[in-house]
Amino acid sequence: MTAIAFTLDGRAAMARPGETIWQVADRLGIAIPTLCKGEGHDIKPQGCCRLCVVEIEGERALAASCSRRPTAGLAVETQSARALAARRAVQELLDREKADTVRQRDASHPAIAVDHGRCVRCGLCVQACRAIQGNDVIGMAGRGAGTRIVFDLDRPMGSSSCVACGECVQACPTGALAPAKQAVSDWNVDSLCPYCGVGCQLTYQVKGARIVGVTGRNGPANAGRLCVKGRFGFDYIHHPHRLTMPLIRLPDAPKGADLALDPAHPLSHFREASWEEALDAAAQGFQKIRTEQGPHALAGFGSAKGSNEEAYLFQRLIRTGFGTHNVDHCTRLCHASSVAALMEGVGSGAVTAPVRECANSDLILVIGANPCSNHPVAASFIKNAAAMGAGLVVLDPRGARGLSRYADDAIAFRPGADVALLDALLNVIVSENLYDARFVAERVEGFAAFAQHIRRLTPEAMAPLSGVAPERVRALARRYARAKAAMIFWGMGISQHTHGTDNARGLIALALLCGQVGRPGAGLHPLRGQNNVQGASDVGLIPMFLPGYRPTKDPAARDDFARLWKHALPETPGLTVVEILDAANAGDVKGLYVMGENPAMSDPDLGHARAGLARLEHLVVQDLFLTETAFNADVVLPASAFPEKLGSFTNTDRLIQIGRPALEPPGQAKPDLWIIQELAGRLGLGWNYAGPGAVFDEFAGAIPAFAGITWARLEREEAITYPNGQGILFAERFPLPGGKARLVPASPRPPDEIPDADYPLVLTTGRLLEQWHTGAMTRRAETLERLSPGPVVFAAPARLAALNIGEGARVRVETRRGGLEAPVLADADLPADLLFIPFCYAEAPANALTNPALDPFGKIPELKFAAARIAKAN
Repeated sequence: MTAIAFTLDGRAAMARPGETIWQVADRLGIAIPTLCKGEGHDIKPQGCCRLCVVEIEGERALAASCSRRPTAGLAVETQSARALAARRAVQELLDREKADTVRQRDASHPAIAVDHGRCVRCGLCVQACRAIQGNDVIGMAGRGAGTRIVFDLDRPMGSSSCVACGECVQACPTGALAPAKQAVSDWNVDSLCPYCGVGCQLTYQVKGARIVGVTGRNGPANAGRLCVKGRFGFDYIHHPHRLTMPLIRLPDAPKGADLALDPAHPLSHFREASWEEALDAAAQGFQKIRTEQGPHALAGFGSAKGSNEEAYLFQRLIRTGFGTHNVDHCTRLCHASSVAALMEGVGSGAVTAPVRECANSDLILVIGANPCSNHPVAASFIKNAAAMGAGLVVLDPRGARGLSRYADDAIAFRPGADVALLDALLNVIVSENLYDARFVAERVEGFAAFAQHIRRLTPEAMAPLSGVAPERVRALARRYARAKAAMIFWGMGISQHTHGTDNARGLIALALLCGQVGRPGAGLHPLRGQNNVQGASDVGLIPMFLPGYRPTKDPAARDDFARLWKHALPETPGLTVVEILDAANAGDVKGLYVMGENPAMSDPDLGHARAGLARLEHLVVQDLFLTETAFNADVVLPASAFPEKLGSFTNTDRLIQIGRPALEPPGQAKPDLWIIQELAGRLGLGWNYAGPGAVFDEFAGAIPAFAGITWARLEREEAITYPNGQGILFAERFPLPGGKARLVPASPRPPDEIPDADYPLVLTTGRLLEQWHTGAMTRRAETLERLSPGPVVFAAPARLAALNIGEGARVRVETRRGGLEAPVLADADLPADLLFIPFCYAEAPANALTNPALDPFGKIPELKFAAARIAKAN
C-alpha cells in the first residue's frame, strides 16, 4: 500500500497506510487533545469524547481525528476556530460534570478504585477487559445519560469476577478506574516483570526510594499487557521483612526440620555481621568441607528468579570453586522432564514457537496447564486467538478452568493417565493414516518401531485407564491431524509426574507425526514457570549440562569449558535438587549454597527436605527474606531484588531481554553478582568481571545458539530471540544427527503410589493467580495478599456433600507423608476423587504431603499425584 497525500493545516502531509489524522498530526508535532484514543497497543480508538475534533473542508460535521483516516486530497484544519470552540465546549462540560456530579465511588476492590463520576463512557475499559484480556467482566448498562460501566451483572467491583489484571486502569483516560493506591512518580524506569516466564515488559514508577506503580510496555511478549502480579505485586521489595544486614547463626541456636522462626525477628537465632565477616565465614565453611570431605560433599542451588549472568557465575563457582557438578535450580521441579524429552526428540530443550504464534493457529491444545492463573498474559493471547476463530481444546483433570468460555472442547481425563490418553490419540493418527507421510518420511526417524508399538494402544484399550470415551479420542485425533496449523501448550500437570518425560514424549510424537512443527501457527510450547527458568538452564545451572546444554559426561565439552574457565572440571556426574537433599539426609552432602531458592517450601515431602537442610554442616542462604530455608542457615547474605539489579533474562519464548534497576538495594543488601564474585574470590577464583555485560559476553561467546548476540546489541535492541532471531524453529532440519527428529514410544504406567482404602483420593498441587511459587515475594505484596490471604483446600461439591462438610469448614488432608489443615472451598470443575491445594502457604504447606518419587529421565518429582484422604478437622 502506498502513502496517502492530503493537506494538514495548509501544508502537504503524507499518511502511512492505516494511520489516522491524529497519528499523522502527532508524528508531525501538531498537538491535538484527546481522551478516548487509548494508549494500549491493541486499543482501538473510539472517537466518542470529541476532544480531538478537526474540521474537514466540505464536510458539515467535525470529525474525530483519533478514528478518522485521511483520504487522498482531504483538507484538514486542526486549529480552526470552529474546532477549537467545540473542544472548549466539550472540556467545559466534562469539568462541570466532574464538579456537579455526586461521585459514585466503589472502593470494594483491593487493587482498583472506581469513580463513576469521572467516567466519560468511552468504552476503552470494556475493550481492554473483553477484547484484550478476554476476561469479560466490564460492560455497559443503561441508556442515554444513564449509561454507565458495570462489573458482571452490576456488582461492586470487589465482589465481581475481576482478576485485577489492571488492563482497564491502563486504558482509562480519566481516572474513573485507577489503582487503589496512587502516587505521582518522580521518574520512570523501563524493565521486566519478575514473576512468570512470559517475560512482560513494564515500566516502574518511582517516587523517592519507593516503587509506587507499574504500567505495561509494548514488549514483544506482552504487547503492553500485565497480570495482577506484574501490575500490583511490586511492593514486596519494601516489606519490613527485607534482609538488610548479613547474619551469622548464634552458636547455641538450634536447628531442626520443624523449626519455625519469625522473619520479622531474625536476631532470635542470628546476629548481625559485617560483609567481610559473613563472606569469610561462608567461604571458610565450604573450604573446610571440601578439604575434609571432598568436593562432592558440597552442592549449590541457584535461582531461576535471578539473571542469566548470576546463574552463569553461580554454576561456574560450584563447578570450579567447589569442584562438583552438584548444582541445580527449580527447573528440576517444573520442566526437567519436558527438557529431557525435547532434547531427545527434537534436539533442543526450548520451545519451538513463541506464545503469540497461536494467533496463526487454527487449533490450540492446552494440556496439564492453567495459564489463566499461571501465565495470564499468555492466556490472553490464547483467548484472543480463540475469539478470532481458532479451535481451543483443553485436556486436564481439573477442567478448562479460566479458558472454559473460549474452549470448544474440554476433556477431563483421569489424574495420572496422561500417557494412556496420548497413546490413544497417537493410535488413531497412525491406524487411520492421518499422519503427514511426507513430513515423517523426510524429517522423522523411528516411525516403523513407533507404529508397531502404538497399534495395540487403541482408544478402547486405553479408555479404562484414561476415563475418556473412545469416540471423543477419535474426534480429537482427527481434528488435530487435519489442522492446518496446531500449537500445543503444556504445563506442570504434564511434567511433574514419574512418567513426566513419557507425557512430553507423547506430545512431541503428536506434533511430529502431523508435521505440526516448524511452521507458522504450529509448535510445541512448555510454559515456563519462573521468569528465567529458560535462561538459567541455557547457561548451565543444571547438573547434567554445561552452558549451551553440552553434557557434563562429554570429555570434549569439559575440556572446552576448562580452557575457558582455566580450571579443570570434575568427571563425576552431579546430583539434582531432590537427590542433593536425599544425600544431605544420608550425610553425604555436608555443605550447601542456596541463592534465591526456597527448597524448604518447594521440594516434595517437606519433612524430609527440611530434615536434610537442618542436618547440613554448613548452609549459606542468599535471599531477600529469612525464608523457611534460611531458618536453618549458618550464614545469611542479604541480596538484591529484581527491581534493584541490571541483567538479562530469557523468557519462555527464548526471548532475551534486559531488566534494569529502579532502586538501590536497602541497607547493606548487595547485588547478587557482587556476592557471588566475592565468594568466588575467597574460594581461590580470581574473577574480575566489570559488570553483567562482561559476564554476558563470556557465556554468549561459548553458546552457539547465542551467536551474534552481545551485551551491546542487547542494550541497543532490548529484546532478542535466539537463535538468530528465529521465533519458529526447525523449519528445515532438527539439531540431531542426520537432521531428523526422533519418535520415542511410551507405554502407560501408573503413578508411583495409587489410591487405596486408606488413601482413596488424589492430591494435586499448583499455583493461584494472585500468589506465586513459594509465596516469599507475593505474600509480602500487600494487594496480592489481600486478594488471596490464606491457605485453602479445593474439593468437589459431591465429595464435600458425601462427607457432610460445609464450604468454609476446616478440613484435614493427609497423605503417607503427613497432614495439614485449612478451610475447604467447593470447586465444581474438580472430579470427586481429586483434591487441589496451592503450595504457597507456609501455614499449610502442600509439599509436606507430596511424593518425592522421581521420573527416571528428568529426575523430576511426582508433585502432581499423591494418594490422599480428607476429613473434617477436629
